[in-house]
Amino acid sequence: MNTTSFLGALGLAFCACGPAFGATLDDIRERGVLRCGVSADLPGFSIKGGNDEWSGFDIDYCRAVAAATLGDAKAVEFVSLGRDDTRFEALTSGDVDLLSGDTTWRYGNDAARDVDFVGVNYFDGQGFLVPRGHGITSAKELEEATICVVAGGGAAAKLAEYFRTHNISHTPLVLATTADAQRAYLAGDCLVYTNDASRLAATRATFEVPGDHILLPEVISKEPLGPAVRQDDSGWADIARWTLNALITAEELGITSTNVTELAASSELTGVRLFLGVDGDQGAALGLSSDWVRNVILSVGNYGEIFERNIGQTTPIGIARGLNAQWKDGGLLYAVPFR
Repeated sequence: MNTTSFLGALGLAFCACGPAFGATLDDIRERGVLRCGVSADLPGFSIKGGNDEWSGFDIDYCRAVAAATLGDAKAVEFVSLGRDDTRFEALTSGDVDLLSGDTTWRYGNDAARDVDFVGVNYFDGQGFLVPRGHGITSAKELEEATICVVAGGGAAAKLAEYFRTHNISHTPLVLATTADAQRAYLAGDCLVYTNDASRLAATRATFEVPGDHILLPEVISKEPLGPAVRQDDSGWADIARWTLNALITAEELGITSTNVTELAASSELTGVRLFLGVDGDQGAALGLSSDWVRNVILSVGNYGEIFERNIGQTTPIGIARGLNAQWKDGGLLYAVPFR
């Protein structure tokens, strides 16, 4: 479907209905910086490099929200958080404004806590990493294998359920942290390391010879990862949600960091002009500037650009789009319509 016909079908239109904004946006603007909670040392997703500069898939989402709210993608203070309950405590206490990445949108993380997930930005699932030299091509070949798994988060339970369902005996080696599991795997204490497939790909990229390790094709759980905000500010949740939708929609429409300025200046398509804030004031409904989408895309690119730059197949992480391809390309990625 070309851009013109897609926009015609979409019928983009924006409502400047005025919501009651909470305090989060005001607080961010007053301090001049967005505080974003991210995972530590997860290559491709969130990692601190030289000069304390953060980069990664989840980092770019934080920068997108900063561009939307402050007009400056660099106005972000990144707060390194663990995978345990402290990440939610940091969010609900106000230590961070936004939790980005490596967090599964599931019942226990949503209904049981005072947080709201604003969407899914990465469809993941629990997988298996094995040494290439063993010739293993499927998880169903892991009879009697010792498998490293991290305590907490349900990975051990999902592992046990999968192997019980397929009548495969195994020995779980339960470790306290992902670092412990990684060390045990590399030391040969276990044949297999199981974790979210994205985390396994990121871990593999840190090995001395990444190509000596392969991800098996089986994915044994659903792990929809996404950003979360506190439950007490629906206006702020809308901003976080529609920033994610803007990144996905921009890719769908073929709007990139390299052509967004040109399209804003020259496009005669009503939908594009409204989406980019050239006509109308679609930012008013969120308390943002009319050109907030332009600021986001110009700063970090669209969803596809963020994916390929940080974790795509040409990077050391080497992840194919798969389920994270656009819906029109056979994936699950689907933006809520801007109308």
